[in-house]
Amino acid sequence: MRRLAVMVLVATLPGAAMAQDVLIRLEAKQAPDVAAARAAGWAERFEDVVTLPLSGGWTGIALGPMERDAAVARLADLKAKGVVPADSFVTEAAAGTELTPLGDAPVAAAVEPVPAPPVGSYLQLESFQDRAEADAALTRNRQEFAGAGLWELPNGWFTIALGPVEENVARAWLPVLKGAELIPKDALVTQAADLGQALDKGQAPELGAVGPSEPMPPLDQVQRALRWAGFYDGQIDGRDGPKTQAAIKAEIATARVSTDAGTAMRLLAERRDEWRQTMGLETLDDAATGLTLTAPMQALTFDRAERALSIYGPANGSGAAMILFSQPGGQQELLDLAGLVTALGWVPSPERMIKRGHVTLAGENNDHIGAAEGWVRDGRAEGYVLIWPVADRDNQPRVLAEISDSLTRKSPGQNEEMGPAPLPVEPEPTQ
Repeated sequence: MRRLAVMVLVATLPGAAMAQDVLIRLEAKQAPDVAAARAAGWAERFEDVVTLPLSGGWTGIALGPMERDAAVARLADLKAKGVVPADSFVTEAAAGTELTPLGDAPVAAAVEPVPAPPVGSYLQLESFQDRAEADAALTRNRQEFAGAGLWELPNGWFTIALGPVEENVARAWLPVLKGAELIPKDALVTQAADLGQALDKGQAPELGAVGPSEPMPPLDQVQRALRWAGFYDGQIDGRDGPKTQAAIKAEIATARVSTDAGTAMRLLAERRDEWRQTMGLETLDDAATGLTLTAPMQALTFDRAERALSIYGPANGSGAAMILFSQPGGQQELLDLAGLVTALGWVPSPERMIKRGHVTLAGENNDHIGAAEGWVRDGRAEGYVLIWPVADRDNQPRVLAEISDSLTRKSPGQNEEMGPAPLPVEPEPTQ
């Protein structure tokens, strides 16, 4: 009987999804004039910029539409070149959403052109006497700063520089980028007049303007946002420890929206909230297990409950699935559940991390990424399995973090009388 249940579940788990037109989301702005100005800036770099309305009066700025495989490959290339924000992602527009190519957008046509940054200060990174060495350094620096330029100094040497930017911006970002080891320790602020002849001017880097300091949001919220961004792997405890500080500095150096920690964390939280709306994350109260969590419910649909398990299959061709589990027990029951997850192939060839009262599994195949996490809490072994399509790799760790940070018990589970999950069956020896 358990074999049949597994076969039914496998039939609903993700396989190859049908190709659908998607967008590469670059950013979102709430003020229409700001959105129009930002879209106009992006249109100077890309020919397929579109805007789209988002919930709450926000405006999204994106590239596309295009087939998903092409979008995933293109986004990876653009991120590698550093020409799009690090938190750009591939997404499908909600049904009925009107996409407006930038050239047809009336709000963009009404906005005055954004003036170019004033020519002035540069971040001078490194200098070379040999032109070939300088060319090689330019290629290397453009992996992090796509707009890096090459100049021939008045003394005949060659130098790599970022700019132009306002002098106060250059001086504010210099120690931040040095601290993150993104530029050499001996980099300095210089003026255009001191750089000599431009051999390749490059483009001005996107460094946030210097503004007033803002108060830091509550640290537990900061930690959740930093975990979503991929910089924090510690406990959500609201304490200002070394891991939290290192993660804040990493986010500031990567996003480059502000050197002020309070401002940077507020903007990060706004990006996370906007992403959560786009992904359709909402609170799920699972009656079968009694667990409650934040989950991407536009990608999932309830399938069935089996003993200690509650199973959600893919919705709308998402290629995603989720299994919740909860039963009375301790460490051994948690290990048994981890063995069941492995035996059923939900997490392919998993890497395991086992501690007292906590287990994680992670693995993938050509179709999906599997991850599982379980805890022993208040005399129960409980947790989740998330199955996510490989084609949407960038969003998988973020969805995983949302589930992990929010999963808790709300009420007794309705499947208590069905008994514990079946133990994994050892394969029969071959003859």
